[in-house]
Amino acid sequence: MPEFTQGSYGGESIRLVNEHMRIDVHKRLTGWGWAEVFSADERFMGVLEHFGELLLRDQEIPIRMESESYERAQSDEGESLTFKVKALVVQQKLKGTSFDTWIQYPFDAALMDGEVKLTLLRDQPVLKLAYSFVSHYNLFVRYVRGPWVKVGADSFGANKTDAIFPGVEWLEGEEWSSGTDWFKDPWALRVAPHPNKVAFPVMAVSHEGTAVGLSWDPALHATRWFNYRVHVQQPVFASPNFIDRRNHHLLGLMVPDAQTEHAENQIYAAEPLELHPQQVVAWNAELVVIPGRSLDVMTDWIARSGGLPAPATPRWAYEDALDRIALAYDERYWQEGQGFGTPQHEKGYSHRVPRFAEAYIERRKGTALAASLQEKIDKCKTLNAAADEVSGGTGEISGAASAHDRLLRKGLELLAHQREDGAFPFDPDGRHYMKDDFVVARAFLEPMGHAGDTALDLCVTPAIELLRLWKETGDERLKEGALRAIDYCLPMTRPEGGDFWETPLHSPNLFAAGHAAIANWLAHLATGKEVYKEKAVYWIRSLLPFTHLWQPADKPMLYNTKPCFCSSDWYFANWVRDHVQWEVLETFAESHRLGIDWAVIDPAIDWTCYREGITNAAMRWMIDHRDATWMPHNLQHTKVYYDQGLLDDCFADTHNSVTGLYGGMAIMPDAIAVNLLAMTEK
Repeated sequence: MPEFTQGSYGGESIRLVNEHMRIDVHKRLTGWGWAEVFSADERFMGVLEHFGELLLRDQEIPIRMESESYERAQSDEGESLTFKVKALVVQQKLKGTSFDTWIQYPFDAALMDGEVKLTLLRDQPVLKLAYSFVSHYNLFVRYVRGPWVKVGADSFGANKTDAIFPGVEWLEGEEWSSGTDWFKDPWALRVAPHPNKVAFPVMAVSHEGTAVGLSWDPALHATRWFNYRVHVQQPVFASPNFIDRRNHHLLGLMVPDAQTEHAENQIYAAEPLELHPQQVVAWNAELVVIPGRSLDVMTDWIARSGGLPAPATPRWAYEDALDRIALAYDERYWQEGQGFGTPQHEKGYSHRVPRFAEAYIERRKGTALAASLQEKIDKCKTLNAAADEVSGGTGEISGAASAHDRLLRKGLELLAHQREDGAFPFDPDGRHYMKDDFVVARAFLEPMGHAGDTALDLCVTPAIELLRLWKETGDERLKEGALRAIDYCLPMTRPEGGDFWETPLHSPNLFAAGHAAIANWLAHLATGKEVYKEKAVYWIRSLLPFTHLWQPADKPMLYNTKPCFCSSDWYFANWVRDHVQWEVLETFAESHRLGIDWAVIDPAIDWTCYREGITNAAMRWMIDHRDATWMPHNLQHTKVYYDQGLLDDCFADTHNSVTGLYGGMAIMPDAIAVNLLAMTEK
């Protein structure tokens, strides 16, 4: 007997099985039409609820696709079951019942028919799902559903270890998808988001060491008629399944898709999809069951896809891009007496030396541009040295001994903030105060974090600094403090806290993942302990769910990244819709400065390709005022500087995944140049 109790059972079952997973396909009272999914250790993980379902605009009863028979076949790919399906004719099923005389639907034949093919791949934990239906009438439908997987149904229920919907959700424990933990409505609801918001086409839920994932082809034209628009496979993700208000998780694909943000989250389309005779509706998807967590489903998908996608063609040749950036610093980013910067802010210039400058000058030695840039660097260094001559205004003269003492004092002051358990607490009104976002959000609605709480980034960032200061001073107290902070974070599995200045403290965060990877690798170098290396690999892989590994045909966004899956200040920026590139660039720029090569540390993922991808993406973001693709956000006065070309070759703060347009502040391209130098080292 089936485990799933909500499916009618006609007494017949067939099975696909290999060493990784088992699929039991069952016959309903009216035909073959649903399947149960089991792991290698015989755990019941979920149910493929039907072989397709449609809901007419003018009929309240959903119509399912079912088959009277099946064909079993073996091939080099694996073992398959093929079902010739057709839509249930509701009126025929009512014939001879008490409903026959008073319920009349205007169809006496199947509205659609087609084929469903299930293929269990040889020696892999993968079930391929290929659905293809043909409409026979002019119909208005509120949905046509394809693969519709209910994970945990009649098994572990709504319990989960974690769940990931890349670019949209990263959940742990009892958290709800589309919850208001990190967003407020209307942005919080993201059960069926605009397809462009999805970083790559996978959804996963894990429970106690086993993960279930559903992936699909985001470029597939699921349906189209004549010269009407294309619909792609629309993902649906609910954990727990609040769509049906049932105690499990939902991973599904449907049409119509959400063409605009106004059409998002319509599981029952307000504007019905129009179908025509001979119009095809199709889905291609893969269902996986593997050991591990949801992040393992993400890396498994990358491996099965042949690795990371090739980066987009760079906007300029790398050496040309470096020269372009250097020229911008030498000319429009330089103000004599003020230093490098842009006029966006009142104190927009400083004598801080750009990180790329010295390596670039060495590479371009003998050129006029290198010489001119060197003059400016020398001026900055002279002014900085003069400012450092007297330390902190105390009259303490700089020297070797006092430099050591200053570094040690800095480290001990940092340790003074550390709790006994090793964590560093959140201090939103004190040392973590950067701008007033937290204060404003707390006043008009609710706090985004509480003083005394902690998060991954709040601990690993000071740990990185303590390890640096330990290397400079040799004081073991600093190393011990750093390791205590990192050890406190070892049980953590979701990156949090990286944008604490404007986002909910515990929301999933890319910057925290990067910092945690670096901190754990430095801890591994300091101690030789494998646990830190393993955690460093885990955290660097945690960048992946934030990274666009596909792009729609009309909007380039390959290797764009989301900073977090939340809003700023509850209502003022949507980081599931918008990309931010500077944080991932900083992660790899800092890794390069520290001599960390993630491609060597974690060869299963091509991190060299990844760095090239994010850098090529960032060059796409670089401003050219003639393109008219950028607008300011809260600094409206900067539009004048933009129009004058003064911000050219900076890169935008944000990119909207739906409109394809850029906005926010203009960020100087130092981090892009650092990554370009790293990528082009001989």
